Amino acid sequence: MSQLALTDVFVPDAAVLTDADFAAIVREHQATVFSIAYNFLRDAGQAEELAQDVFLQFYKNLGRIESRDHAANWLRRATCHRAIDFTRKRAAAREVALESAPEPSSEPAARDPFLREHLRKLIASLPARKRLLVILRYQEEMEMDEIATAMKMPARTVRTQLWRTMAHLREKAARLLGEAGSGLATPPKGERQP
Repeated sequence: MSQLALTDVFVPDAAVLTDADFAAIVREHQATVFSIAYNFLRDAGQAEELAQDVFLQFYKNLGRIESRDHAANWLRRATCHRAIDFTRKRAAAREVALESAPEPSSEPAARDPFLREHLRKLIASLPARKRLLVILRYQEEMEMDEIATAMKMPARTVRTQLWRTMAHLREKAARLLGEAGSGLATPPKGERQP
């Protein structure tokens, strides 16, 4: 295998890249790309198609990639943008609604399937960018600065929008569960208001 798979420095010319090198890059990042796409689209087939498109774009732009960190950030950002674009196209085409997409069978069983379904619907009801913030933070467990880089937003904006989105979700959940005065609209311990 060439220096690409062994060092942090990418070969700037895609012509020098071997098939094995590119396959190693795909293996290293395919779970992240698929996970972001699947959690956003909630359809495994569409998520696979989106992931293929992202890796094709990545291959075409290899000459611009400067390091492994740049590659990881580029792939996350490209996946986010493609997922949003795909959602816009899907809304225009009126394909199958997100609520009707089945849950993956590989996930562990929820303690309360009704609560899980309500939470999934609440998150699905968010606008695309806010839904993506929630997915990147809580599903992908990305840090605020990583989300900021992936979404090309200032970190403070990410923090503020995420805090407001979570407060909005807590209020909706409280109304849904009939616990409007229960204090669910306050952030959990450890989270501070921006």
